[in-house]
Amino acid sequence: MSIRLKSRKEINLMRAAGRIVHEVHNLCREMAVPGTTTRAIDDAAQKLIDARGARGLFKNYPTYKPGEGFPSTLCISVNECVVHGIGDDRPIQDGDVVGVDCGVQIDGWCGDAATTILVGDVAQDVRDMCAATEHCLQIAIDQIRPGKRWSQIARLMQKYAEDRGYGVVRDFVGHGIGSTMHEEPKVPNFVSRELLKNDIHLRPGVVLAIEPMLTLGSREVKTLDDGWTVVTLDGKASAHYEHTVAVTDRGAEVLTDGR
Repeated sequence: MSIRLKSRKEINLMRAAGRIVHEVHNLCREMAVPGTTTRAIDDAAQKLIDARGARGLFKNYPTYKPGEGFPSTLCISVNECVVHGIGDDRPIQDGDVVGVDCGVQIDGWCGDAATTILVGDVAQDVRDMCAATEHCLQIAIDQIRPGKRWSQIARLMQKYAEDRGYGVVRDFVGHGIGSTMHEEPKVPNFVSRELLKNDIHLRPGVVLAIEPMLTLGSREVKTLDDGWTVVTLDGKASAHYEHTVAVTDRGAEVLTDGR
């Protein structure tokens, strides 16, 4: 496994991409109200990305040929949809949770982050799950420092979630990121034999897209017939949070927080 270390200049360029991702998230929060369609949010996000001179990383992925690959600018995943939801004409309803995953590239460097937006009167157990998912991400950020192994951090994230009865999705994991969206290494939010065999040794210049995904029930998921949309097998709600994070001499530097 070859992990490309980023220089301070490259990390700063990734932060510029991260600012655009953060701006898109803020736009989505403003628009995600009952009656708005996910397609309208997706269209608005594309216009904002274009206005900033950036390129969306999801539209037409993985071929990037017009009309091929993923059909939306954002992954917009509502309620039981875990990841890779496609914008459509379904109106958002009061009580929905809307996961928004956005990736952009500008000046040759990428930023990638996700958040889950709570719309109106969301059930308390779903609110708690969303808070727990976001806390898992914060655990990782707080624990990152040179010399640690990723398995140590993943173990803490997994324990926090499972101790509270949440499913930790295993079919999808985080990833390295840099001049392309997906680089080595794979970044799971749980401990597995594969991770222990190929552990990630954190050192300055490692940049990771860390993205815990929790469910209110079973961790098992399935992909719908469109070949993209991933939903919980039991139909229960899910949450997804993500930041692009650089390892520095001092610890973690979040590149998609808008700073």
